[in-house]
Amino acid sequence: MDAYTLDSGNGLAITVWTFGATLVEVNVPDRHGRTDNVVVRLPDLRSYEDPALNAYVGATVGRYCRCVTGGRIELDGTVHVLDRNDDGHHLHGGSLGFDKHVWRAEPQAFADRLVLRLRLHSPDGDQGYPGALDAEVRYEVDADSRLTIEFRATTTASTVVGLTNHAFWNLGGAGRTVDDHELTLNSTRYVGFDERLMPLVGPPRPVAGTPLDHTTPRRLRDSRIDNFFVLDDPEWAAEVVHRPSGRAMRVLTDQSGVGVYSGDHFRRPRAGLCLETGAWPDAPNRPDFPSVRLDPGQTYRHRTIHQFQTIGDVHV
Repeated sequence: MDAYTLDSGNGLAITVWTFGATLVEVNVPDRHGRTDNVVVRLPDLRSYEDPALNAYVGATVGRYCRCVTGGRIELDGTVHVLDRNDDGHHLHGGSLGFDKHVWRAEPQAFADRLVLRLRLHSPDGDQGYPGALDAEVRYEVDADSRLTIEFRATTTASTVVGLTNHAFWNLGGAGRTVDDHELTLNSTRYVGFDERLMPLVGPPRPVAGTPLDHTTPRRLRDSRIDNFFVLDDPEWAAEVVHRPSGRAMRVLTDQSGVGVYSGDHFRRPRAGLCLETGAWPDAPNRPDFPSVRLDPGQTYRHRTIHQFQTIGDVHV
């Protein structure tokens, strides 16, 4: 396994491991210029390798992020049974998903940005998925304090794809909870879940009048979230503010939804906040949800930007 650090030279620096194409550190200055890591980091590689300790922390998740009910998909009349790693269901790509592999890395330096490209080949039948898939994730930092994560994939046969990053964000730094963070979501609808966190039948539900309403800034100490939110428009997805440090993060994406998890069942409860942009839960089995099908000759693309600022630089 190798580790790469991309340092913008302007305060933002990230560290990525080839194991799981994992985002291990995102170092950002506070309002006084003091830098701290704002994503949860485990103590060592062994901890990342141990499923009992690692809840996909910082990892690239695939082939399909989130759940597939019953671990079953149907494409063109053929049923494919996926690895059932979640009590009879399929979750985050299976027992040996993309988070468990060492990716091939290629660093690149440009005049205005630094890029780390990581690639992984997933053979036909991997975790039950049809088609051989070539996946790529690009981490990019620039001088404007932006971290861009971009996913791409191509396939040799019709399949389903949904990649995401599973970082636990904490703008206050290590050792704290996210209770004193403020979260705003550009979403007035959410996908209803049953007790197993599988989508319920029917269209997305309004957040108005529910504890999931974050259309205006709300402290996370009042929220317990493990839901999927439908974005109202592509302009932005989420804003997170930590007033004690002055750090703020704005999330922009070309995806139509974001999974939000406040980490209540993490081994250090509420140590970080997940903002997983990308495919909708159980979309392979839900024709009423945006399609996640990928055919030969097509390229899957997914781009998300994390813009870091300090309070006072921008209205939040």
